[in-house]
Amino acid sequence: MSLSTYRQEQRADDAAKAEQHRLDASAAEERRAERRRTEDERAARLREQARADREADRAARQARRQERANRRREAFTPERIYRTGTLGLVVASGLASLPAQIVHFVGIHPMLAPVPLGLEGAAWVMAAGVAYADARDAPAWVRWLLRVLVAACAAFAASINYGYGLSLTEHGLSAADAEAAGAGLAAVTILGPVVFEIRQWVSTLASLDEQARAERKHAARRRRDHRKVLRIARRLISAAPFGTLPAEDAWGRAWGIVHGPTVPGMTPALEQRAVSSDLRLQEARTPSPEVVARRARARIGRRLYALPATAPNAAQKPAKPQLTIQVPPTAKKSLRAPRKRPTPPRRRKGDSPRFHPAARAVAAETARRTPVVTEQI
Repeated sequence: MSLSTYRQEQRADDAAKAEQHRLDASAAEERRAERRRTEDERAARLREQARADREADRAARQARRQERANRRREAFTPERIYRTGTLGLVVASGLASLPAQIVHFVGIHPMLAPVPLGLEGAAWVMAAGVAYADARDAPAWVRWLLRVLVAACAAFAASINYGYGLSLTEHGLSAADAEAAGAGLAAVTILGPVVFEIRQWVSTLASLDEQARAERKHAARRRRDHRKVLRIARRLISAAPFGTLPAEDAWGRAWGIVHGPTVPGMTPALEQRAVSSDLRLQEARTPSPEVVARRARARIGRRLYALPATAPNAAQKPAKPQLTIQVPPTAKKSLRAPRKRPTPPRRRKGDSPRFHPAARAVAAETARRTPVVTEQI
């Protein structure tokens, strides 16, 4: 092997090694870039996961806060506060009124100790009965009977408590203090049933929607304004088999029996007014002959007013003979010549203008409406 060949091979080996070294460096650089890209993607995923976790934690905290606010709002609504406060006042009233009654009856005899419990229990049971009657839509007299019983029991208990308060002068209180204590005990005794009744009344009104309130008002106005019709309608419903005659059908029949017209609300006077109004409307829509004649005269006046006031020229049609001077001018003659009478004009067909059709209609209508007077011999 010659020296030149050896050197060529040496240079080729060096070039191959350099190329291999370059390829190895490029591959290493690619691996490092891939590693950095992988690490960046992993860091981005971790950051995104951390951000999502923070958002989830924040949403969970907001949800818990909103739930607590909803619970507080539900717990402290005006309705719940009113209902709970009313029950608290009722309990306080019972606790304040019972001891004085127990002391009063036990002072009379120990066997009378259950009387205050029965008295207060009767009042509260009757008050609950009013609420039950409202829920069942019982007749009004049932509810008012229960209210009267509640008022009687509460008034009796209040009188006992007032007497007990006045008797406290024996225990060293002044007369004014004893009277104030008796009045306070009596007021507290009455306060409980009154507050409970107001609560039930407010609850009943609040439970009714606008439609139900409107129906009740309408029924009340019917009972107040049309009592005769209501009585006959009730008789018709009671005479028919149960459930076969609706209330509105019975009302329509009763209205026809009492007033005549079958349409509820209509009476003979209203029917007469309706017929008169219909006739007036028809007359207003159909003009009378006087109106037609007045309109025709107005049209004729407008047409005459619109005619030209200037004299016709030569191109126009010559005027009618009657519109021109009928008597020709006299010639200058001698004073000695006898005067001749001018020839009177003669009427020919077409001299007078034709009447307008509207004028003819007006004249015919006027002649028809003018009364004819005949002489009696």
